[in-house]
Amino acid sequence: MAATASRSAAGPSLRRSRPRYGESVIKALLLAASLVSVATTVGIVASLVPPTLRFFERIGLWDFLTGTEWSPLFEPPAYGVLPLVTATLTITVIAIAVAVPIGLAAAVYLSEYATPRTRSILKPVLEVLAGIPTVVYGFFALSFLTPLLQDHWPLGEPPEIFNGLSAGLVMGMMIVPTVASLSEDAMASVPQSLRQGAYALGSTKRITALSVVLPAALSGIVAAVVLAISRAVGETMIVAVAAGLRPNLTLNPLEAMQTMTGYIAAAGEGDLPVSSFDYTTIFAVGMLLFLATFAMNFVSIRLVRKYREVYE
Repeated sequence: MAATASRSAAGPSLRRSRPRYGESVIKALLLAASLVSVATTVGIVASLVPPTLRFFERIGLWDFLTGTEWSPLFEPPAYGVLPLVTATLTITVIAIAVAVPIGLAAAVYLSEYATPRTRSILKPVLEVLAGIPTVVYGFFALSFLTPLLQDHWPLGEPPEIFNGLSAGLVMGMMIVPTVASLSEDAMASVPQSLRQGAYALGSTKRITALSVVLPAALSGIVAAVVLAISRAVGETMIVAVAAGLRPNLTLNPLEAMQTMTGYIAAAGEGDLPVSSFDYTTIFAVGMLLFLATFAMNFVSIRLVRKYREVYE
């Protein structure tokens, strides 16, 4: 009796009177969502490995990675993936050269200069670009940007009908919202006290944005850039429509070229028998693309952890 009275006097118990089934259901759903992501990755690897191993039973890994000719569907066949890799890297570099400066500039403006009303209008408009189908970007590059470059090219031979430059420029505009939106979110999370401290020391808004806010948000910006690179490497329709389908070992973006994703799309839509050896080339290129993307994501995670700033 006395113990009961003392507990009642002390206030209500902190123990839950009954189990919270709703919370358990939410935890189970979150766990299931995480497991779906892991299972999807495992399923992708499991689907790629057997055909890839069948491919490398006949073609050496070194010959595949260093060969300068790629013509698996013609006689005599050649299985050097280097032309596809160089085309992928060339177009990706052009896209990042366009997306990173424009995206960071847009993020700095939205985070540091725009009023709340302006930000609420411009950011959704900017993100609309991410919702446009990529095949539309591809036809825009082929039917508008390429003729424009050909008519106004200032030096030497103009770009070919299919070329890596148009594909890279349009792809860069496509991934601008990715860089801008994620970078703006990272800069918006920087504590206001850092900005106020910089202003108290006499810094201008420009110096504060470039010397205080950007370094403080570096980890988020790095993650945004790496995500943009991964999307550029994995883009298919823009390069298939605008860059062409000719495996070409060149770093000249004015020429036609075929990327890894472009070959996968073209070969997958062809008349290759599923049980044929030529069909396994799709999986070999896909495995190389998967490993390259995985390596980039791994490096990005290390960079984000290294430069991450934690504020209290």
